[in-house]
Amino acid sequence: IKKQVEMEESDFDKEKLQERLAKLSGGVAVIKVGAATEVEQKGKQHKTEDALAATRAAIEEGIVPGGGVALLRCQKVLEGLKFRGEEKIGLAILKRSLEEPIRKIAENAGKDGAVIAAEVKKLSQNQGYNAATDTFEDLVKAGIVDPSKVVRACLQNAISAASMLLTTECVVVEKESEKGVPGAGGMGGMGMPGGY
Repeated sequence: IKKQVEMEESDFDKEKLQERLAKLSGGVAVIKVGAATEVEQKGKQHKTEDALAATRAAIEEGIVPGGGVALLRCQKVLEGLKFRGEEKIGLAILKRSLEEPIRKIAENAGKDGAVIAAEVKKLSQNQGYNAATDTFEDLVKAGIVDPSKVVRACLQNAISAASMLLTTECVVVEKESEKGVPGAGGMGGMGMPGGY
């Protein structure tokens, strides 16, 4: 296209070729999202926007193996740190939290998260657990990747939220019920004789 631009005499054609070159080299594209209903179209549009944002993030800072493997590999860096007292406890909490994504992925696939995390720790750098195929493999080759920027931002946000929680004097949480979720209440007198 560059050679055609140099050889072209017509200003109009030269301009069109330059626009074409800019679209190809500058990453400019038009993506049309269509669907049968407006609700479906909005859903597809949001998924497309998410994919574009992930692609931009991957271009900016690169990619890492997905499936929680990148965070799990961060534990090795933390093992070299030596702390005492409360800092040591905080380090242990951080190390354990880095396992949580891979544990949850495994549990969602019907597996024991602790066992899967322990197995992945034994594997080489890009190796991890593929929940879709229930196998251990090179996740980068399998196309299971995360943008580095997204993984970094998630970790930073989690640390920020934990720091905020630790500096709070009081926290209100909902107590988990062992009986399960109670049924919805009915109208007064339901099921009772003469209660109308």
